Amino acid sequence: MADDPAYEKGLQKAYRLLAVRARSEKELRAKLQEKKFDGRTLDRIVARLYESGYLNDEAFARQWARRLAGDRLAGNRRIEISLLEKGIDRTTCQRVLAEIRQDLPERQAIRQIIGKKLKGDKLLRQDARGKRSLAQHLMIRGFAPDLIFEMIREAEGGYQDDDGQSD
Repeated sequence: MADDPAYEKGLQKAYRLLAVRARSEKELRAKLQEKKFDGRTLDRIVARLYESGYLNDEAFARQWARRLAGDRLAGNRRIEISLLEKGIDRTTCQRVLAEIRQDLPERQAIRQIIGKKLKGDKLLRQDARGKRSLAQHLMIRGFAPDLIFEMIREAEGGYQDDDGQSD
């Protein structure tokens, strides 16, 4: 392979990009295309990275979704849109979302966001405008409207712990 300098240069560039953070195939191809590598060279580079295990869209999707769900407290809609933009197919998106939601359900994420936004204040003390603002914030984060309104109603009544005690 040393007889093809474009391939070697592209492969080194790909390794550097993947050392910074995991990337999807689509992202990696776009970055390498910016550097003017041709399609045949890109195909060879991508094939080599898959063979060596440096490129794996499913592992990338799982890692990206966990980051968005856990660190950013994003909803399923936002996570799925982000994954689709990165070139991950819808089936993989749904499978990965199902896996990560076993660890951090959307309801739990919404509770955390509500807790942070209210900073200990009771939702009952919020006026309609405050509740609407909270709902909009949650929608922007990618949560489904029906789940948002259900969780806001639940927060107004005080959350019930698993042992039946309220907050």
